[in-house]
Amino acid sequence: MIGNSKVIKKRGGFYGWIALAGAMLVYFTTSGTFFYSYGVFLPAMCNEYGWSRAIVGGGLSVALLAFGLPSPLIGASIARFGPRANIVFGNLLVVIGLAGMSITTEVWQLYLFYGILVGLGGGFGLYLPCTIMVNNWFIRKRSLGMGLVISAGGLGGFAFPPLATWLISTVGLQMTWLALAMIQLTCAILIGGLILVRNRPEDMGQAPDGISNAQANGIEDEPGYTSRVYQSPMDWQARQAIRKPTTWLIATLCAANFLAIGTVTAHQVAYLKDIGFSPIVAAMALGLVPGMSILGRLGFGLLGVRFEVRHLAIVSFIIQVTALIILLTTKTLFLIYIYAVLFGISYGALVVALPTFIGAYYGRIHYAQILGLIFPLAIIAEAAGPIIAGAINDAMGTYIPAFAIITGFSTVGLICAILAYPPKPTE
Repeated sequence: MIGNSKVIKKRGGFYGWIALAGAMLVYFTTSGTFFYSYGVFLPAMCNEYGWSRAIVGGGLSVALLAFGLPSPLIGASIARFGPRANIVFGNLLVVIGLAGMSITTEVWQLYLFYGILVGLGGGFGLYLPCTIMVNNWFIRKRSLGMGLVISAGGLGGFAFPPLATWLISTVGLQMTWLALAMIQLTCAILIGGLILVRNRPEDMGQAPDGISNAQANGIEDEPGYTSRVYQSPMDWQARQAIRKPTTWLIATLCAANFLAIGTVTAHQVAYLKDIGFSPIVAAMALGLVPGMSILGRLGFGLLGVRFEVRHLAIVSFIIQVTALIILLTTKTLFLIYIYAVLFGISYGALVVALPTFIGAYYGRIHYAQILGLIFPLAIIAEAAGPIIAGAINDAMGTYIPAFAIITGFSTVGLICAILAYPPKPTE
């Protein structure tokens, strides 16, 4: 917006909160159908088709890679066509993939419909376009918007697994896939993508946060307003950002968090059973983690309006390292639940940290390309964690070394957060 002398007049009330509601609906629906419901379908598909759990679990692994690895391409697509078009296109792929699962009888169909179509569709239609849209609409309340959107994904994790379980028992496996496809079409595409979401405030004659055009350009300040957190004075280009050590410190700290998420999600229950806890206790602890992550996501979003993202990331990593040390060193039930609460809060907060860092440090214009370069590293770490931990347990008969490794990487993440000062603008 710098250098643009055209005065933009606001049309009606600030639309950003409505656009945010649309992004939340997309995030709620797609997270629920894509990420969180698959664990319900896994045993059902094993029983229905006689496939092994490794084969069915591989469908999710392929989907995660298809979700994250094309992020540079997805970022370029969003920069070219806008978040809204990518939300509609990506979720259309998800709908086709979910519908295709209703006729799946072969393993290759599982990997095509779910692994490729649903995974790739989630990449185009979920994390990147929704957070980019929030970054377009909000500057001063960016962290709050990010926290609300990403928290909607956690709510999807509460709503969709019980719904899918009930549908499978009521109408069967195939019809459940079709039902989820229809929910996806209605909520994520028709209501969220087409009706509510809009790309940028400038497209509607508005400015970020609903402030005046002059305020948005820094010509005048809102009466009584003093910025509490760092905001980049310039919009960085991707080639400038990748030359800064801060960018790779942010990438490393986010990869450390996603490594912990992937490992804990896949192996926490097995580890707790191995050290003597009942299956019920292990399952309750696993359920507590995503529940507490919602508190972490919302808390980070609210606090990010007043406190620097770097400081919040430091605190979050301290909490995460503390939680993992408790997990490694205790066999006490009370402390296991303390671990679950702390780890859930910390990982949820750090999921919000990534888009908040990029928006605050590098601006709005090239946010999509910069985030698209960093995000694949986090997804690779998340996908690698379960494989590495499983291999260690198979070789050594214990998960202790695996959880010690992720504790070490979380400590590295803490160090990166401490060092991740805002990059200095290049002349």
